[in-house]
Amino acid sequence: MVKTSFEKNLEVLLKSNPDFISTEGEILKDRVIDSAYKADKKLIELLLDNPETKKKFFSEIKKHWVFNINDFVMFVQDKHFLNDSYTKYKNKIGLTIDGKFLNERKEVALVWPFKDTVLEGGMTKEDQKKKEIFFNEILAQDEIDKLLAPKVLTNWKRHTAKGEEEVKELKRDENGTIKENLIIKGNNLLALHTLKEQFRGKVKLIYIDPPFNTGNDGFNYNDSFGHSTWMTFMKNRLEIARELLSKDGNIFVHLDINESHYLKILCDDVFGRENFVEEIIWSYGSASGGRAAGAKPVNIHDYILHYSKNYSERKQNKVYTPYSEKYIKEWFKYADKDGRLYRRRMRGRDADGNTEWEKQYLDESKGVPLTTVWNDIKQVYADPRAYKENQSQHTELLREFSGQKPEALIARILEMASDELDLILDFHLGTGTTCAVAHKMKRKYIGIEQLDHLEDFAIKRIKNVVSGDKNGISKDVNWKGGGDFVYCELMKYNEDFVEQIENAKDTKAILKIWEQMKGKAFFKHNFEMQEFEKNIEEFKKLDLEKQKQVLFSVLDKNQLYVNYSEIEDKKFKVEKKDKEINKEFYGE
Repeated sequence: MVKTSFEKNLEVLLKSNPDFISTEGEILKDRVIDSAYKADKKLIELLLDNPETKKKFFSEIKKHWVFNINDFVMFVQDKHFLNDSYTKYKNKIGLTIDGKFLNERKEVALVWPFKDTVLEGGMTKEDQKKKEIFFNEILAQDEIDKLLAPKVLTNWKRHTAKGEEEVKELKRDENGTIKENLIIKGNNLLALHTLKEQFRGKVKLIYIDPPFNTGNDGFNYNDSFGHSTWMTFMKNRLEIARELLSKDGNIFVHLDINESHYLKILCDDVFGRENFVEEIIWSYGSASGGRAAGAKPVNIHDYILHYSKNYSERKQNKVYTPYSEKYIKEWFKYADKDGRLYRRRMRGRDADGNTEWEKQYLDESKGVPLTTVWNDIKQVYADPRAYKENQSQHTELLREFSGQKPEALIARILEMASDELDLILDFHLGTGTTCAVAHKMKRKYIGIEQLDHLEDFAIKRIKNVVSGDKNGISKDVNWKGGGDFVYCELMKYNEDFVEQIENAKDTKAILKIWEQMKGKAFFKHNFEMQEFEKNIEEFKKLDLEKQKQVLFSVLDKNQLYVNYSEIEDKKFKVEKKDKEINKEFYGE
């Protein structure tokens, strides 16, 4: 349908506010509507300054202009506005009042819009900047159960110091618990639910370094969520993480100022406020460089929120930090004849009231008890472009990659709340620091990552650890190499089509994918393929991003990966060796 001049005028007007525009240059309809309900000052000023929109959406009452919010929202929601032509390919089902869906009328509002839904959060590339990185759909409970059902795992490999081996069996302890170091590639929410039957209540420590929601992270882990979607993304994953923790387990979540206070409230809800242990301040830098140019105080710290499964039962080891030179100079003023430094400490008084002293030797002291402010471990930055220019420096550059957490930081956390052979989990694995440190400290570990850089960074890094990596904490723990780890992937199905659609460069590629989808993909139950084919010429006229949205929207998101319950279905073509190792993994 051809737009009226007023519709064109309003579209141009809304696009003049960068807050209402996506990275693809399209108007974010939900954000506009949300601003209207909040009576956002910028939006109202924008509409009042234009004679046409002022007349259309405002009423004059006693020389005051009153914003007719419902009229504006209904206009923006109208299917003819913003050219949402692709919606004709899907049916909407839900409760309505006067022809408007409840979620459109906004008559009931939650603290954050997606609070009670499940966000799959799938992505494969660190530079994806779509409006939404997940499929934002409200699912029925049976659909959620299917989405979160255990998945088939494929492409199994065991990595040892001697090289790559086939995985024929999985090591277990005397209680039947899997005792392998595991690295899993795939969506972290679905991978966590895949682990729940085998590892529920068995993880001693979880450390995650999730997206900070700033848009500026080193790996750009699509770090540009809306606040509400970020909260839901975290809530879904923290809830299953709590199930995996042992009764004496601990979780550490690493964040900066952007979302830390909101996350504290969310964690209070998920883990219980009574299970909050501490907030750690990691002071990683100094007031220097470009950050120090402005008048604003320079931010040089992150936050690490520490929660337990059960506060009174949590595992927490006493940790000490080394004395500083200043501390030694100030307190250890005495030396024996053999040169051993000591300080005198008052032990008490004798019967006559005389002071009794004892010697505290420096070489016998454990150090200073750890505080919640850590300023002795610094972040080191390097230019990530150097990795592409000189791959021989791979391990060293990983240690210094922008955003890369120092091994010493993770080592301290593991020292605080775990012992040797305890199981450690990181489901935002990134470059693999957590698993690398856990391996050197003789812990068992599970790492999950869905980005394509997993093999280029984390896998190569942990291979180097097995071979005797000398970087990071290696010298401190006398690391010489050894051990092994097992790699596997969630078996894709519709996810293959998702990735092809994401990577499509033009309409020709999109149409080729569509032909493949017709014969193999799982579609939503209400998708009308005949209607789609009938309108294929209109589909071709859409711009590339709209074409992608159409194909995304018709896929059944419950079939992104192959469910374990369907492992024998011939359509999925699960190989015999994968069937055998999956049955062993699931204890059958």
